[in-house]
Amino acid sequence: MSPPDTDLKKQERRHMGPLIGIALVVIFGIGIIVYWTGEEVATAPEDNSVVEEGATVEGEGTAEVPVAPTE
Repeated sequence: MSPPDTDLKKQERRHMGPLIGIALVVIFGIGIIVYWTGEEVATAPEDNSVVEEGATVEGEGTAEVPVAPTE
């Protein structure tokens, strides 16, 4: 059996549309991921306070911070 006749120029022309579509979908997906990550960073709470040992933390509830035993 011999391989079928292939016309590479014709195949390049036929595959150009789907390849461009795939590239656009990949770029769109990466853009959505970058946007989502940026929104998460922008809306993150900016709480840089340090809690002392044995202090209570105010918030939705109150919790005691355990003190590490010293030996």
